[in-house]
Amino acid sequence: MKAVRLYAKGDLRVENVPQPVPQAGWVRVRVTFAGICGSDLHNFKTGQWITRSPSIAGHEFTGVVTELGAGVATFKLGDIIAADSRFWCGECGPCLEGRQHLCETLGFIGEACDGCFAEEIILPEKLLHLVPANLAPQIAATAEPFAVALHAVRRLRLSKDEPVLIAGCGPIGGLAAVILAHLGLGPILVADRNEKRATLVAHVTGASVGTLDQSHAVRAAIDATGSIAALRSIIDCVAGGASIALVGISHGVLEIDPNIFVERELSLVGCHAFQQEMPEAIAMLSDCAAMIRPLLDREISLDEVPDAYARIAAGKAQGLKTLIRVSASE
Repeated sequence: MKAVRLYAKGDLRVENVPQPVPQAGWVRVRVTFAGICGSDLHNFKTGQWITRSPSIAGHEFTGVVTELGAGVATFKLGDIIAADSRFWCGECGPCLEGRQHLCETLGFIGEACDGCFAEEIILPEKLLHLVPANLAPQIAATAEPFAVALHAVRRLRLSKDEPVLIAGCGPIGGLAAVILAHLGLGPILVADRNEKRATLVAHVTGASVGTLDQSHAVRAAIDATGSIAALRSIIDCVAGGASIALVGISHGVLEIDPNIFVERELSLVGCHAFQQEMPEAIAMLSDCAAMIRPLLDREISLDEVPDAYARIAAGKAQGLKTLIRVSASE
């Protein structure tokens, strides 16, 4: 079968590999659509999370169950699924407490095991979630980043009619705006150095467009930029008592006087992947599909993935999420 494998920093190859065979408790899935994530690009550019080489990249996808390993009872052939991207042990303290995103040996699909940039993938039964048959596969493929965005929104514990600033209108920031609009939270203010992208998200969600050098006086913000400079600007522009949810993958080190957090009672809230939001995210996708569709970029083939990495890294994507059309859904 065809697959896109990461060998090392900057070394991504489209190759033919053997079809995977599920062991006991695992499920084989024919991938229909997969999404390219910012963390995929980060790993390609830096090699930060390469723990096995080569490894099939990718962790956002939807597909159809084609084979069941021994003992699998939750699914049947033909079921449509999306996957939990977190490869967790299920035995450590955090896992036993239901906090698998804080697993002591946490890895991710595409890194700890082969990922979804392939015609087929095998995964443990515990990582799979049913998707409604009437949900378009392009929308279902966004379930994993949608869950990440939902977790970030939940971490802010927002009150009704509380203004929210979203810095960074990439996939997570854009989907967070969709979720806020769907839940009737906000008003929403979006900011991004890419004016077209911010305008697109604002148009879809009813948000207002601003910049990070304005005095917004908001008390809730989501940093989806991964930019240390942007985070400094957010800290400067939010009101006293504000909470800032950090969900972007950052580069560099933030140097700041901790007295700022004491005197202004600011809170930085870490958001790592998601906790138990995946089923809720899948359930919300149908109602949010009309807002998500305009945010999607082009559909490409597996052969086009290396070129897509370069295009997205250069900021040339027209939408927020590039999708890989791997196979037909029937």
